[in-house]
Amino acid sequence: MNDSPLSDAEINRQFMPRLAVPDHEAWLAAHAELSEVARRTLPCQLDVPYGDTPLQALDIFPAARAPAPVQVYFHGGYWRALDKSTYRFMALSMAPAGIATVLVNYDLCPAVSLDEVVRQSLAAVAWVGRNGATYGCDPRRLHVSGNSAGAHLAAMALAQDWRAHGLPADLIKGACCITGIYDLAPVLRIDANAEIRLRPEMVARNSPLSLPLPAKPPVIVAVGADETPLWIKQSTDYAAMLRANGVATELMVIPGTHHFSITRSLADPEGALPKAIRRQMGV
Repeated sequence: MNDSPLSDAEINRQFMPRLAVPDHEAWLAAHAELSEVARRTLPCQLDVPYGDTPLQALDIFPAARAPAPVQVYFHGGYWRALDKSTYRFMALSMAPAGIATVLVNYDLCPAVSLDEVVRQSLAAVAWVGRNGATYGCDPRRLHVSGNSAGAHLAAMALAQDWRAHGLPADLIKGACCITGIYDLAPVLRIDANAEIRLRPEMVARNSPLSLPLPAKPPVIVAVGADETPLWIKQSTDYAAMLRANGVATELMVIPGTHHFSITRSLADPEGALPKAIRRQMGV
């Protein structure tokens, strides 16, 4: 598929965040340091299995009082890299507000297909819906979020009919999709697809921008103002689609942030994103 007037080289530049942000490794290292603070200072249960492979596991940071509203978070990495442990810092801004945090790992491409990554991610949400109460989570107040590829997975959860899993249609009460990709057609033209292995016939079924919404909880769509123009367009297009379908949508284009710095505020109880998430959750 090559229906864009832009060259493959330009598509690759705009949709490969590690090219757009040369010091991305420093940002990821700082994320890991903050996440280690969360692991040391907050109660947690790590690597709780939800599936039958080692990476199908959850990190659970319960709130002080149960049952607590729960934020289920998907990490980024273009479905082929990174780990939930890099994003444990989110619990630093959720726990003080009485919110439980569940971080999801999943098998990575190319070991599995993107279809399988999506299936596992949905299975993780379903697991929390069925079993979260054992860990102090209130499944009646379940929200999803994620950054980059994780935002895509959160958006795929919004497009799921949860009744097919034997769960309430309104299982997800809200979502925060941070610096995500929602139309996967450009992925066919980037270098990372050598590992992702996306094929043309997989694009439509894995593109939240064009999928129906069985339920319509409120959604925050956040993107850094310093992202590349086409990456920002992914968020503005997705927010427009949600609004056109009657979804209460808050679009946040956050000044002075890029693909890796935008998530930093998730560690700060006074950060723009945690405040928006808590407001959506009513806490």
